[in-house]
Amino acid sequence: MMRIIEIFIEVCFIVASPLIIGVGIGILVYDNNPNRSGMAIGVIISFIGLFSGIIGATKVWRKTGTSNFMSRVNASPELNNKVDKE
Repeated sequence: MMRIIEIFIEVCFIVASPLIIGVGIGILVYDNNPNRSGMAIGVIISFIGLFSGIIGATKVWRKTGTSNFMSRVNASPELNNKVDKE
């Protein structure tokens, strides 16, 4: 059960970036065109961000696994080497 929760949280982190970008662009589109068509286009762009995040998370999950991906993203070997030299 714990493993399922861990995978779910990691997938949510991977999906979050494209979703936030899509929502931001959608808000900008609606802000420039505040009517029904602007809202529709903004919502469509937000859904595109969500779906691209889901597709990206699925590819990462199948290729390397979410744990390996998240550990590589969170690791900072440049900073570790800098601290070791000092």
